[in-house]
Amino acid sequence: MSNVKRETRNVTGLTLLDLAILFTGAGFVSLSLVERGRVDWVELWPASVLGVASLAAWLVLRRWLPLGDPLLLPIAALLCGLGLVLIARLAPNFLVRQVLWVVLGLGAMLGTALLPPAAHNLRWLRRYRYTWLTLGLLLLSLTLLFGVNPSGYGARLWLGLSRLYFQPSELLKVVMVVFLASYLAEKRELLAVGGTRLGPWRVPPLPHLGPLLLMWGFSVVLLGWQRDLGAALLFFGTFLAMLYAATGREVYVWVGAGLFLISAIAGYQLFDHVRLRVDAWWNPWPEASGRAFQIVQSLLAFAAGGVLGQGLGQGYPVFIPVVHSDFAFAAIGEELGLLGTLAVVILFAVLVYRGFRAALAAGDTFATLLATGLSTMLGLQALVIMGGTLKLVPLTGVTLPFVSYGGSSLLISFVMLGLLLRISAMSGEAGHAR
Repeated sequence: MSNVKRETRNVTGLTLLDLAILFTGAGFVSLSLVERGRVDWVELWPASVLGVASLAAWLVLRRWLPLGDPLLLPIAALLCGLGLVLIARLAPNFLVRQVLWVVLGLGAMLGTALLPPAAHNLRWLRRYRYTWLTLGLLLLSLTLLFGVNPSGYGARLWLGLSRLYFQPSELLKVVMVVFLASYLAEKRELLAVGGTRLGPWRVPPLPHLGPLLLMWGFSVVLLGWQRDLGAALLFFGTFLAMLYAATGREVYVWVGAGLFLISAIAGYQLFDHVRLRVDAWWNPWPEASGRAFQIVQSLLAFAAGGVLGQGLGQGYPVFIPVVHSDFAFAAIGEELGLLGTLAVVILFAVLVYRGFRAALAAGDTFATLLATGLSTMLGLQALVIMGGTLKLVPLTGVTLPFVSYGGSSLLISFVMLGLLLRISAMSGEAGHAR
């Protein structure tokens, strides 16, 4: 890559990042005008912190990772800025904590993208795949014994120390993708060819497919035991996408879809939580004031927003319980309208596209599958929660990446972004070498 082209990429990234910071500042100015009738400059501090932290991250990346994708950081900064504005509007008590998580997330992104410097090809991830997975499963298992819920009720999915809480299922997203990418890169030829004929298809020998299914199944069983079925759905979808990307065999997709259908029916019969979500999705109106209150209020919020929205601070999304977390997309729909929701969808679409683009250009099987899995995980998570708030699919308890309140989710999303930046830089280095 020529120096001129590299400089153009850097200028483009900086310009887009500046626009994201300006958008965040404009959002806080708008809130101040609506709530106080004047601009209180002190209340712009979250935008200032986001601006300083993200610009510092850009400078570090320009110095140490100049070939990384220039669009990833601006997209994440814009989504985080929107999230901070929404939290200041809907749950101001959590604003300081969320700003702190954004700064820590940016630091985690840099650490993931740049360290260890001697392992630029990610061998340190690939070599210890069983170690990472074991640690992730161990942390998740600990929630069965010591799990807590910060709200005091509901599923105990967090590990807590003093007033700090962490959700191990979020960490398991990354380590599971790392494990799958490493294992599939090593066994892809055997899995693609197959060994035993099953009707019109050839199925790989169990010794090669067994460990993969065992590790994945153990994770899903743990999540099902915790009733964190949203995370289990993300693992299932990402697993199928990576398996198809590694082998190109449609049989895995069809078999996986069948297993998913069986699992969904079993979950509906066994878990009241799943039955409630499905019933509320199928027909929420008979219980609009009871068990289906959230989804009904979400639909009313989208309807009230129309095309242009009510305006920041001028809608009533606070009527939706836990709106700052699970229903942030509904708040966007009411106050920013159809145009705002489409903008968010486009941002996630571009983020996933850039991840797939880096995967195709990586030149390394492990890096290709890792970028594919991470991009699929982020895109699927966004799609599932956006579709859930619109009643297109049953609602699951996942957050909108980079936007919703939640420290664990935000931190792990930035770790995924750091890995995508590293892989995109590997792609640029490969192109520069050629």
